[in-house]
Amino acid sequence: MTDPQIIALHGTAMSVVLERAGNDAPVWRHWGARIASMPLPLADGRSRTTFALDIDQPPAVVPTFGNGGFGPSALLAHRDGCDFVQQFDTSDIEPTVNGVTIHLHDSVARLTLEQSLTIDPASDVLTLSARLTNTGDTPLDLLWLAAGTLPLAPDSAAIHSFTGRHNAEFVATIEPMPKQRWRRENRRGLTGHAGPPGVFVATDGATMHQGAVFAAQLAWSGNHLIEVARSDDGDWTLMLGEWLAPGEIRLAPGESYRTPDVLATWSVAGHNGATQNFHAAVRARGPWAKGQMPPRKVHINSWEGFYFDHDAAQVMALADRAAALGVERFVLDDGWFKGRCDDRRALGDWTPDPVKYPDGLGPLAAHVSGLGMDFGLWVEPEMVNSDSDLYRAHPEWALAIDGRTPPTARHQLVLDLGREAVRDHLFAALDRLLTDLPIAYLKWDHNRDLAPAGGGDGRAGYHAQVLGTYALIDRLRTAHPDVEIEACAGGGGRIDAGIATRTHRFWTSDNIDAVSRTDIQRGYLAFMPPERMGSHVGTTPAHATGRSQSMAFRCATALTGHFGVELDPATLSTTDAATLTEWMGHYKALRETLHNGRVWRGSGCDGLLWQAHGEPSDMVLLVTRLAPPTLGRPQPLRLPMLADVASLRVTLLAVAAATIRTPHQMPLFAAMRDEGVDFGGDWLANVGLPIPALQGESAALFQLRR
Repeated sequence: MTDPQIIALHGTAMSVVLERAGNDAPVWRHWGARIASMPLPLADGRSRTTFALDIDQPPAVVPTFGNGGFGPSALLAHRDGCDFVQQFDTSDIEPTVNGVTIHLHDSVARLTLEQSLTIDPASDVLTLSARLTNTGDTPLDLLWLAAGTLPLAPDSAAIHSFTGRHNAEFVATIEPMPKQRWRRENRRGLTGHAGPPGVFVATDGATMHQGAVFAAQLAWSGNHLIEVARSDDGDWTLMLGEWLAPGEIRLAPGESYRTPDVLATWSVAGHNGATQNFHAAVRARGPWAKGQMPPRKVHINSWEGFYFDHDAAQVMALADRAAALGVERFVLDDGWFKGRCDDRRALGDWTPDPVKYPDGLGPLAAHVSGLGMDFGLWVEPEMVNSDSDLYRAHPEWALAIDGRTPPTARHQLVLDLGREAVRDHLFAALDRLLTDLPIAYLKWDHNRDLAPAGGGDGRAGYHAQVLGTYALIDRLRTAHPDVEIEACAGGGGRIDAGIATRTHRFWTSDNIDAVSRTDIQRGYLAFMPPERMGSHVGTTPAHATGRSQSMAFRCATALTGHFGVELDPATLSTTDAATLTEWMGHYKALRETLHNGRVWRGSGCDGLLWQAHGEPSDMVLLVTRLAPPTLGRPQPLRLPMLADVASLRVTLLAVAAATIRTPHQMPLFAAMRDEGVDFGGDWLANVGLPIPALQGESAALFQLRR
């Protein structure tokens, strides 16, 4: 027997190692730390188990069902009830740039599968995808195809994931590794308010700052499935892919189905290391028209200022007040189009309301542009109200099931973007707006789950809906490459690495309460970079919670993302207006550092939370206290990432609190507020940064520079 073939892919700190014996399908040998030496053949050291088949079943790159593998299957398919067992009898390995494509063939079930693996050395992110082709002469029903199957370390200890709902996205959850199986399914038709379809698996002893962490997320904006399972042999496996509805994917002879991509990474620098790798990968896939992200403009949105009750004069006056504060982009939210006086009517009729805007939106857009601001507009193209001209003309264009009354949500139905005619109609309506008006920005909303998702042929249309949405956005971006698009779905319901390749910003949550937003935004940052995170200063009391926070604390909470305002400045006191202007100045001065470096998240004694943006030699640090302190004096805050920096000058830029207490004026902090104080990096990492006494719902903003 010939020696097995070893396939090794290397990043900067991460390696992937596969093994193939003869023409067999490859099996996993390693995913984790970068390794220079190559292993002995798996068969030489793999012990046999009792009560097992005579043919061994090592952890396959693409495990199949029904021929001796009893763990999770990467593929489930059948041909009218037959060919339900798949076994690849030949394989070919095709080298690609920084990766391989594995071509697997099953001559009995008559199908081929291509598994692609590519490592980006710059981010240490492994991208996986799979393509299944029906090579038979009868249809093949596909039930499930994993985009990637990944091995996990034997000392994996905990699963870190997120759950959530509208106004409460990114709720962090930590669970021990299951005895058998952990599974997350989403069948809503869009990503969902739990955040991206992703998971972090921490090994024993791993923290935010150190220890081995495995992480993966699916680049897909629809139904999904994530599974962590342990075989009877003791092997841990992670799988991710699109969840398919019954009968949704039926491949005719010669047809193929391609999975979304999986972005997978490993880091020995704890959760922060894995997060930084994700940020680098998402940035590399970014949609910027000229290949480089422009500065993220301060943004005002009209929604919580007026809701539906506005007209041209009111909105122009709001634009005047916003420009006077220093806002750089003005976005007109819902309520601008024909007949739209509440959420029960007019979705789908994308022409300006002749009552509110008798001369159209042109005068308003010109007024906004004349103030030196970009003009942006809210749209919800995928939706329709039954009380609309569009629905009356084309009721068949809504997703529905014959014989069943479709439930509404927010009084709206979902248009079937799997239909080319629907996409053509929507493109024409949006293209007309973007051509006739100087629109630099679209807030693209999606305010309901897909239920039911019946397409025109009566079959499930979830998959086609996502592809149709992608196609519409891609077509618009080709026609109008300089227009930026914000992805919103009832707040944070569509945040993922699939839509991130097509849109420039995420609306993180409809909840702008600064206390709620602290955890929501920290959860968001686990997967996505801060420059895409819409973070606004809202009204007080907060509309979502009824709680009140100081203007300074609301500003500090919004600072670390893409800063915006969601209120009418006319309602502000002179003091609050001055505070908002001051923090806008901080944002403009710091956004280059906030948006172009790495992000670290951590916690300190007595409930302190912190995050740092930039690089160890030049970073912005925000320290937040949500609840009142329980200790008499604040304890120093350790910053582990600074251990190798010789010396840093620390400047206290601002304290965000309802009232500023005398302890902030202690000599050390007064010096920090003046020219700054020098600290050794090893001192800050091991002893800690002195922190001024902070009240509940307050924050301190520092700059650290070599």
